[in-house]
Amino acid sequence: MNSKLKPALIGGVVLGILSVIPFVNIVNLCCCLWAILGGALASYMYIQSSPTPARPGDGAVVGLLAGVVGALIFIVIGIPISLVMGSAMTGVMGRLMESVDPSQAEVMRRQMEASQTVAGAIINGLVMAILLVIFSMLGGLLGVPLFEKRKGMTPPPPPAM
Repeated sequence: MNSKLKPALIGGVVLGILSVIPFVNIVNLCCCLWAILGGALASYMYIQSSPTPARPGDGAVVGLLAGVVGALIFIVIGIPISLVMGSAMTGVMGRLMESVDPSQAEVMRRQMEASQTVAGAIINGLVMAILLVIFSMLGGLLGVPLFEKRKGMTPPPPPAM
């Protein structure tokens, strides 16, 4: 198996599953945090298995691949779950918003009800999938300076063509 594929699959599954579990997925409202963590996890796993120091481009690629895996999981599982659990989420988020800012609660409630249609769920799902890919790539990119400790080694030369 490709050295980047296994970490990307594991990071993508983690970010995809955490992004579709109702109420756990709320963490993604904070700058797509599950996506960043999934990309960073993939980057960490790649660095641990790589015999040479990882470069930032390696982290970005493995993070991007993890984001694609997570986005596919989100589209296949997350959209149906959002259609089923939409009214419960609307109620919880509406009550939360009323306690924070009552003037905005009704506006948010209308926006969430609009996304409970099939078309709204698909559009929201596709937008979220794109955001998962982007933020997962950023997580993979951030993972290299965080986890790569082999600074003194020189990377191997590129393969000859």
